[in-house]
Parts: sequence; structure tokens; C-alpha cells
Amino acid sequence: QVQFVESGGGLVQPGGSLILSCAASGFTLDSFAVGWFRQAPGKAREVVSCISRGDGTTDYADFVKGRFTVSRDNAKNTVYLVMNSVKPGDTALYYCGALRSSWCGGPLREYEYWGQGTQVTVSS
Repeated sequence: QVQFVESGGGLVQPGGSLILSCAASGFTLDSFAVGWFRQAPGKAREVVSCISRGDGTTDYADFVKGRFTVSRDNAKNTVYLVMNSVKPGDTALYYCGALRSSWCGGPLREYEYWGQGTQVTVSS
């Protein structure tokens, strides 16, 4: 059974940290580029970061650069997003998506697997 499951979301104070995980089962994650996305109420889904297939090259949206770090552990079939110095504007439902490509540049419809999302709420 194919599953792609996010975890690690929750309520965090501004300036705090969270670690999100996206664990795959039923498919080999190292054959895919993986993107982290987020969607706030009333807004479109936006890309947060990407980690490539193979050498693990990473890239980030400007609004998270220097604060978030994406990594992958192919042995555990899992991708992580470390969120530091979070802001109220980071509040959203966070998703991971797997694209059968070396990089994340395709449209959302081309992503083969999506997680169910994990809620991150930044509030004091």
C-alpha cells in the first residue's frame, strides 16, 4: 500500500522551531524529487522548498530562506523540513509532494504522491 504521511505539525510560538517529516511507504522516495508546500486559508498552495533526487540539491522560497532546512534520509524513506524562527505568517497546512523527476519544477498536477498535510500554527 502506497502512503506518504506528514507529521510533526502543531502549535508553536513565534521564534520557535518545528520539525516536519514526510515518510513514504510502498514506493522508493529516492527516485523522486520532493517538494514541501503550504496552503493558508483562502490562499493558493505555494512551494516552500525542494530537495532533488540524487545529490539532494535544495532550494527555498525567499520567505523561508535562512530559516527552514529541507533534508532527506533515503535509508528511512523520509524527507524532513526543519522550521526555525517561525513567524505567524508561516501558519498553514504543510504538504509534501513527490515528483518522479530530478527536480521539483513541474506543475502540481504532475506530482505523483501527496501527503495528507500537517497543520502548523504559529501563535503566542
